[in-house]
Amino acid sequence: MSFGERLTLVRKRKKLSQSDLGKKTGINGDAYGRYERGEVRPTIEMAVKIAQALEVSLDYLTGISDIELDKDMMVRMQEISKLDDKDKHHLFMTLDALIRDFKNKKEYS
Repeated sequence: MSFGERLTLVRKRKKLSQSDLGKKTGINGDAYGRYERGEVRPTIEMAVKIAQALEVSLDYLTGISDIELDKDMMVRMQEISKLDDKDKHHLFMTLDALIRDFKNKKEYS
């Protein structure tokens, strides 16, 4: 999926118009629409503003990652990164168990 396609997907999922996104990023909706159509590419500074306005990671928008990390997830990841190694290990063990249980529950439903 291209940068423009990802922009469109996330914007629509958040129920925003191109004009709304333009206002959030300081450009007009027509200029923003050209990014979605792939007619022009934004500067890195503008791409960062767009990612912030959409509350997703720049890695997702650029296709580096297919994981759409929203603002809440990124805040949680930042908090986890501040933990010491022992606490991270315990947290990851707990998460792994919850994920395993969720998958098992889903498989047997």
